[in-house]
Amino acid sequence: MVKVAIDAMGGDFGPAPIIDGLIDALKINTNFTAIAVGKKSEIAHLIPKSLQSRVEFVEASDVIDMKDSATDALKRKESSIYKAIELVKDGVADAVVSAGHSGASMSLATLRIGRIKGVSRPAIATLMPTSDTQNVLVLDVGANVDCEPKNLFEFAVMGQAYAKDVMHIDEPLIGLLSNGEEESKGNETTKSAFKMISKIQNFAGNVEGNDIFKGSVDVVVCDGFVGNIMLKTAEGVADTITQIIKKNLKRSLVAILGAVLMRKVFKNLKLRVDYAEYGGAPLLGVKSPVIISHGKSNAKAIKNAIFQAIAAANSNLNLHIEEKLAYYSSNNIITNTQE
Repeated sequence: MVKVAIDAMGGDFGPAPIIDGLIDALKINTNFTAIAVGKKSEIAHLIPKSLQSRVEFVEASDVIDMKDSATDALKRKESSIYKAIELVKDGVADAVVSAGHSGASMSLATLRIGRIKGVSRPAIATLMPTSDTQNVLVLDVGANVDCEPKNLFEFAVMGQAYAKDVMHIDEPLIGLLSNGEEESKGNETTKSAFKMISKIQNFAGNVEGNDIFKGSVDVVVCDGFVGNIMLKTAEGVADTITQIIKKNLKRSLVAILGAVLMRKVFKNLKLRVDYAEYGGAPLLGVKSPVIISHGKSNAKAIKNAIFQAIAAANSNLNLHIEEKLAYYSSNNIITNTQE
């Protein structure tokens, strides 16, 4: 049975929504147990008696605030995220979920849990909605702002493995984010990466920003600088569209009547762009599943983040990543394409 460590103190709104999400997950999925890490006096009473047998508590007196530096995380061994990560490192827990300081989570996971053999830099991946029913996985969206071609190649391998093992896509298509579809487009890094990633089966070539939301590929690869800007822009556009619709509805009776008729369509649109539906962003490339949730996560987001962690822990994701990277390394894929 999978055991998930939960950073109960890391979110913007305190432990309540995190514990509520844990409770919802426990009610739906009976095949996991949890370790809630934080101030026991603030979280233990939130767990119903009927579920307390499936939840352990680890006391943590410190909380890393969003304004704190990620470099301080290693020194603050009494913090909830440090202790949650240590539980995974020591094999007490199989995965960790945190809505706390993303930089601290990433640094601690990389340094304490460690990287998968062959991975030079872990990457944060996120699911983006498309016009199709299937979401697209984008990585990296913030872990690495300066990437070398080999990093993008590793992201492609990791993203394809995640899409296959966790998202259950049989033959995931990979696209490399660039400023044009032609092989000649892009900067020197993406041009070199193109040559490497072209050696991977089901590489669809370059994709542009607008292609992400069309669902033409299953995995989009980019560096963390570009990926983070893309992510924040997409979130802003979704919020703006929602506000425009609301304002226009208030101005017109006809629009209000139309909205009533289109209620199901609007509801489905909200579900597709709501980050709570996806739960969190997996940190790919570390030896155990680490799910980094939004600081403003509600109970629904935490519940879905826990489900992501369970799915990853029950898969052979990391083994497949290591095997694929070992294969490409033994065949000198990176060396040959860089020459």
